[in-house]
Amino acid sequence: MNRCKICKSVTISITDTKTSKVYHKCLECDYIFLNKNHYLDTEKEKEHYDNHHNNLESLGYVKMFEKLIEEFVPPNIETALDYGCGEGEVLPILLQRRGIACDRYDLYYHPDKIYEDRCYDMIVSTEVFEHLDNPLQSFETLLSHIKKDGYLLLMTYFHPQESKEFLQWFYIQDITHIGFFSIKTFEYLAQKYNLKILKHNQKNTVLFQKV
Repeated sequence: MNRCKICKSVTISITDTKTSKVYHKCLECDYIFLNKNHYLDTEKEKEHYDNHHNNLESLGYVKMFEKLIEEFVPPNIETALDYGCGEGEVLPILLQRRGIACDRYDLYYHPDKIYEDRCYDMIVSTEVFEHLDNPLQSFETLLSHIKKDGYLLLMTYFHPQESKEFLQWFYIQDITHIGFFSIKTFEYLAQKYNLKILKHNQKNTVLFQKV
């Protein structure tokens, strides 16, 4: 039996008959994760990421992050970390333009764990958690580097509830996406770690505060 990676509860299986991929859905916290035998190896995963060329010239990408900042970044933030910033560093640059000192970390493109001896007013992680095999460990790591009353901002699409809709969902088509969240999952994490959910957009973004 595959236990949930978030809360260790019982899961049910969802099988995609077209691809033979098997997913496991938690009956308690609503997290869904891909069975490990369908994972890419790290070399193929890196090759996939290398095909992404988002930078400041990618106007749609820039606009997405400008909207994220306007809607979700609280005032008076002085220090931030972009966890999983990618090669283009778009969000850190946009934050710096607003006077926020922003560190970078990315497994493949900025692997120096500069955050290890630092704490931040805010940590942002966009389109990262759907790639993680151990999301709970990463969540705990990020919280340990956020100041009291600081913020954690996550962006990852919230999965559909019905299995049929889930199997037709665009987000699972990305071969590097292995874990999927809903607001219920984030509410579980907020309760477990004594966080406040200050805001979410019912689509793909949630803002926590560490209290």
